[in-house]
Amino acid sequence: QVQLVESGGGLVQPGGSLRLSCAASGLVISGYTMAWYRQPPGKQRELVARITSGRSTNYADSVEGRFTISRDNAKNTVYLQMDSLKPEDTAVYYCNAVHSVALTTYNYWGQGTQVTVSS
Repeated sequence: QVQLVESGGGLVQPGGSLRLSCAASGLVISGYTMAWYRQPPGKQRELVARITSGRSTNYADSVEGRFTISRDNAKNTVYLQMDSLKPEDTAVYYCNAVHSVALTTYNYWGQGTQVTVSS
C-alpha cells in the first residue's frame, strides 16, 4: 500500500520559516517526479514546486526564491524548505508522486499538512 505522509506544518509568523517533509512508503521515489501542491482556503489546489527524478526543479512564481524543494532518495523523502513566509502562503500543503511507464501513470497524494502564516 502506497502512503505519502506529510509533516512539519504549523503556525508561523510572517517572515518565518518551516520545513515540510513527505515520507513515502510502498513506492521508491527515485523513479518518481515529486511535487508539493497547496490549497488555500476557498481556492483551488495549485502547484508549488516540483522536482524530477533527475533533480530538475520548477516553482510557482509566487514562491520562487523563497521556497526550495529537495529529495533524499536514500530516505525516500521529499522536503520543502519555506523561508520568508507570507500570510498568503497559508494553505493545506500536499505531497504528490507521479511516475509514467508505457501507457500507465501512477499518481499518489498525501493527506496534507496545514501551514498557517499569521501574527
